[in-house]
Amino acid sequence: MGEPLSVGIVGAGKISAAYATTLTRLPGVALTRVADLDPARAASLAAQYPGVLPVPVADVLSDPAVDLVLNLTVPQAHADVALAALAAGKHVYGEKPLAVTTAEARAVLDAAARAGRTVGCAPDTVLGTGVQTARAALAAGDIGAPVAATAFMVTPGHERWHPDPEFYYRPGGGPVLDMGPYYLTALVTLLGPVRRVAGMASTPRSTRTIGDGPRAGEVFPVLVPTHQTGVLEHASGAITTLMMSFDVWAGRLPRIEVYGAEGTLSVPDPNQFAGQVQLFRGAEGEWAEVPERAGYRGAARGYGVADLAEALRTGTTPRANGELAYHVLDVMECLSRAAETATTVTVESTCAIPDAVPLTP
Repeated sequence: MGEPLSVGIVGAGKISAAYATTLTRLPGVALTRVADLDPARAASLAAQYPGVLPVPVADVLSDPAVDLVLNLTVPQAHADVALAALAAGKHVYGEKPLAVTTAEARAVLDAAARAGRTVGCAPDTVLGTGVQTARAALAAGDIGAPVAATAFMVTPGHERWHPDPEFYYRPGGGPVLDMGPYYLTALVTLLGPVRRVAGMASTPRSTRTIGDGPRAGEVFPVLVPTHQTGVLEHASGAITTLMMSFDVWAGRLPRIEVYGAEGTLSVPDPNQFAGQVQLFRGAEGEWAEVPERAGYRGAARGYGVADLAEALRTGTTPRANGELAYHVLDVMECLSRAAETATTVTVESTCAIPDAVPLTP
């Protein structure tokens, strides 16, 4: 099998512990370094895992022992950190989105191509048994040819629980760029790339109030739309209706449903790795649970990094890859442009649907 891929984390924020816990238990990868602009935060994370060293960001980039930089910084820093890592000869796996704009994202992918390095990007939730089982059901023809889908993500806002939520409400944030990657990556995995979009957006509140942590009660401005709707035309011909909002207190809408010529498939939360897939077939006239058919069992954040490590060893394309992340970002950017211009926008990019994940213990 060879030596495991040595991983250095840049960005020891809220999500970093989830990645670190996964990486320290998976074969094929080894977490070795942690860096953050706040050295104390890096030290606190590293102390939880034997053999992991807290170091300055520059040391992660320059250390020849680090093979891949896991970029867990805020979205506004994703492109800069990725470009620095690639310039240092590292592979890169980043949190979503790939970058704040498609121009920045393309610069990252072009730099990787010149350097002969690989870029991966979250979300890797689509590699779990939830979406992969739904994908297997579609491939088996359980609902016939897909004709349409719906996708809904509603919440009253992350400022209720996040101690430093401003970045969710600045350029690079908003419900689509924040949560859209989970839903759109799942939709592309299930129905294929998107070729055209329409959309509308609004900003019902101009300010938000931090609800938790040492800064509770602080008010900050909202600089991006916080309620967005859209219609996606997939290259397959299927049409998806999308709603993503930081302005809805509660809802009973399904996360994702796919409608076919012979039935309906209910897909679990794409922000989770597992979940119950349900199937309604017109011939039977009732809902039934679909047993796990595919995906990594017991998966958690970091499985995309391990999948990338395996792809490097086998000379294949990682499933949570840069071109998929670029297409998803392009779709999100086109949704915003459609809302701003009140027009239908053609999505110029495309991507291959990643390989399916067999049911894996």
